[in-house]
Amino acid sequence: MKKWIVTIVWALGLVVPVMGQKATMMVPMEEPKEEVVWMSWEEAYERSMTDENPKKVFVDVYTDWCGWCKRMDATTFSDPKLMAYMSKKYYLVKLDAEQKADIVFKGNTFKYVASGRRGYHQLAAALLQGKLSYPTTVFLDEEFNIITPVPGFRKAPEFFKIARFVGEEEYKKGVRASRRQTGK
Repeated sequence: MKKWIVTIVWALGLVVPVMGQKATMMVPMEEPKEEVVWMSWEEAYERSMTDENPKKVFVDVYTDWCGWCKRMDATTFSDPKLMAYMSKKYYLVKLDAEQKADIVFKGNTFKYVASGRRGYHQLAAALLQGKLSYPTTVFLDEEFNIITPVPGFRKAPEFFKIARFVGEEEYKKGVRASRRQTGK
């Protein structure tokens, strides 16, 4: 019995002093996340007209019901390295493919078109070249001309390669090289 009492007192002597102290675990500090500024189509166009050195435009065409769109937001578009690059090289635009508000652009008014259960926005259809599939991201040049749509979900590492290919204008080099090879 004495052994048990001595063991309990000894154990309490170890535990009680520790209970009064705050836990100090070594937890790696996260890098502060830079806030990504998403713009409307109109805001990006206005910025491109007023900035001294306009950027290319990146458009995330999504719908509220699209699960893969939400997953891309939660994973790909929350990658700090990718989004730091994107913010540096592009105006970042979110475009709801089913929004009801008109968008006036370069003298044209793009409207919502009721079709089936949901409908679509004419600007989304134009950017996606009639292929209404979500998510689709679209890269535009500084004058809002389509460079390429990129359909489907992409993980951050893969998407970063595509963004750099467009952002560093590698796509132009490929066109020039193929023209030299074919003589066109």
